This record gives sequence, C-alpha cells and structure tokens, in this order.
Amino acid sequence: MAAPKTREWQSTVSVWNVDDLDAADRELLREAHEAASKAYAPYSQFLVGGAVRLDNGVVVRGSNQENMAYPSGMCGERVAVFAAGAQHPGAVMQSVAIVSPSANAIAEAFMPCGGCRQVLVEAERRQGTPVRILLQVRDEEVAVSESALNLMPFAFEAHGLGS
Repeated sequence: MAAPKTREWQSTVSVWNVDDLDAADRELLREAHEAASKAYAPYSQFLVGGAVRLDNGVVVRGSNQENMAYPSGMCGERVAVFAAGAQHPGAVMQSVAIVSPSANAIAEAFMPCGGCRQVLVEAERRQGTPVRILLQVRDEEVAVSESALNLMPFAFEAHGLGS
C-alpha cells in the first residue's frame, strides 16, 4: 500500500502590544470596541465588535446581533464586512479589527468563526488584495494576520463547484 500524500497548514499571527501599533490601527481597534458596546448578546453574553477600514478612509462598524432562534443572529465582523460591501460597493477593505470586551473571551483562542473566516477570505479574493485582520480581547495584546487566507487556507473555493 502506498503512503498517503499529506497537506500541511500553518497559520502565523504577530502579537503586538497596543502601544506599539500605529495610530491608524489603534483607531480601528477603538472603533471596533465602540461597535462592541452596541452588541446584542443576551444569550451568550459574548460581545463582539468589528470595524472595517476602507481605502477611501471610511470606517464601517458592526456588532454581533443574537436571536433566540439560533442561527438567525449574525457575528459582529460579518455585520461590518457586509455593511461595508453594501454601503461602499467597490471600495477596498484594507483592515478589519475584531474585538471582544467580554469577561468570558479568551485572548489566546479569540478568532473569527469559520463562517466569518470564509466571508473574509471571499472579500479578500473578490478585491484581489489581502485584508489585514486585527484581533483583540478587552485591552490585551493584539494578534495581527496579514491576510484572511492565512486564517483559513483551506477555504471553500469557487473552482470547487466545478466553475
């Protein structure tokens, strides 16, 4: 019997002290925290805010919106990305900050869910340039990924549909 082929995935993020980030990144994180303050999360108590910086200088915010009829709610970063696409079609998403001020958030494990990663990857592919992702829990260190694909290298692909 022949040995199987293998596929390996490695994702790397850099971890920054907030004070070492540039002013634009700190401002985007502040916008995401402001968005998180508007989250509706009565069931999970897990607040999430997202802020998208576009190439035209506009920042679009979103927060998670739960619904007792799971999965009818929506994650904060997805709300922000979809709002940016709907309100500013054609604008390039440069960076997305995703934060949670929640006491039950674990900094080392804080990542977008799979659905949100797929949305971020598709936005990146659609515009043809990477989207920088900043992740922060409360006021702790910030994990930075230079692309969405780095967080989900085996993302669902259109050519997987035979197109």
